Amino acid sequence: MGKRMSSRHSLPHEDGPGGPDEVRPGAAQQAALDLDRLIHERIRLGIVSALAVNDHLSFNDLKKLLKTTDGNLSVHARKLEEAGYVTCEKYFDGRTPKTEYRLTPPGRSALERYLDHMEAIIHATRDG
Repeated sequence: MGKRMSSRHSLPHEDGPGGPDEVRPGAAQQAALDLDRLIHERIRLGIVSALAVNDHLSFNDLKKLLKTTDGNLSVHARKLEEAGYVTCEKYFDGRTPKTEYRLTPPGRSALERYLDHMEAIIHATRDG
């Protein structure tokens, strides 16, 4: 006879419709699995969130705000840029190189979808 796990752990039961290996996630768990992984990572979420409330931010502003390293910020900003979520403008202010980031309309839409998704997860968790 199989062991029954507590339902609050959402682990499979031997007598479930899909057999002993089926895991049946609840609505909140399924929603969490469907999150936009590009934005969900902490630094990338921080970048798009900061840019959503600021017209533009410099590389150094983002680095200070997110308390991260040059290399970490560069990697995450590049992923967002490759996805078309942010733009990156490099220029010189006198002899000083500057890098500025802006959130694009697709980036703003992706953030709105992400936030709507998170709200749905919160409601499903609280209601479930």
